[in-house]
Amino acid sequence: MKFSSKRVIAGAMAASLVLAACGDDDDTADVADSAVDVVDSAADEVTDEMSSEMSSEMMSSEMSSSEMSSEMSSEMSDDTSEVATDLSGTIDISGSSTVEPISVRVQELFNETYPDVNITVDGPGTGDGFQLFCEGTTDISDASRAIKDEEAQACADAGVEYTEIQVGIDGLAVMTNSANEAVTCLSFEQIYGLVGPESTGFENWSDANALVTEIGGDGSLPDAPLDIYGPGEESGTFDSFIEIVLEDIAEERGQEAITRPDYNPAADDNVILQGIQSSDTTFGWVGFAFADQAENVTLLEVDGGDGCVPANPDTIADNSYPISRPLFIYVNNAKAAESEALTAFVDFYLAEGLDTAVSEVDYVPLAEDRKEEVRQAWADAKG
Repeated sequence: MKFSSKRVIAGAMAASLVLAACGDDDDTADVADSAVDVVDSAADEVTDEMSSEMSSEMMSSEMSSSEMSSEMSSEMSDDTSEVATDLSGTIDISGSSTVEPISVRVQELFNETYPDVNITVDGPGTGDGFQLFCEGTTDISDASRAIKDEEAQACADAGVEYTEIQVGIDGLAVMTNSANEAVTCLSFEQIYGLVGPESTGFENWSDANALVTEIGGDGSLPDAPLDIYGPGEESGTFDSFIEIVLEDIAEERGQEAITRPDYNPAADDNVILQGIQSSDTTFGWVGFAFADQAENVTLLEVDGGDGCVPANPDTIADNSYPISRPLFIYVNNAKAAESEALTAFVDFYLAEGLDTAVSEVDYVPLAEDRKEEVRQAWADAKG
């Protein structure tokens, strides 16, 4: 604390009066009394000023503490903000071309908040995706079917532990060119007759009629050229189509559950759609979300034994459309445990992905109770 000039002057005056009193006996008492009065007055003033300055310094100290506290809170807030958005790293996703649009949309939404996380999404097919995943090459595998036993064994042999997460529902759309008005609905028997293992060499829709009648179906397919476009063997859509539509009939007839080899396969659904659009009486199949957005194609109703049912989000969601299937992502647990970015991405996938992205790319979202089951499974996997 600094001393003011008032204190110094008051002290000097008091000292001078005392000295003067000591030099003159007759005036000693009066001078002494005056000195005492001056000293008392000076002391009071000093005391008041000291109290005022102490109070001012304390207030200043309190203000500094308040400002410091405010600054610390601001810094903590800034730090929290940085923690919330300051993620970086890489995430590699591969697999189903059907699930690819969901993962791409989730990536776009995620990167709006976390732009420094580099995410690649590729869609070579479910089978190819699982091969990469079980080799440990990718972090997430998109899949339009559940993992097969042999694929799960390959993962186990490589020490890759994973969590299966259903993200939505898709139907397989059976289609023809919009110019083909002769066909509006196909039964499983008719589809088998067109593209099953016993239809090799059929070049006309009507070539399948005898086979269709033999297996108990309606052999009234039109007399029209038949060009077929569909997924290749690497695709989960290919596997699902065989499992749902062809397998039971093939097994009853002692045949291998497989498509005819002489059709036009493609891993890219857009290539399949282009093929169906290329001539008037084509036949083919892709995931519903791709077909629903396409021009110049007709989505055929399908009769799985209970009558013709159109493909739309409602019939796919309630399973009345006979060619429906779940869609998945598979997450490498060890990589998620090591990567904050990967864990945050999967968390985001199960929030914004399930609630927003699935619908935005025209797939059928899970029911709320199913969403909670999926989220709990991921929470259990994280531990």
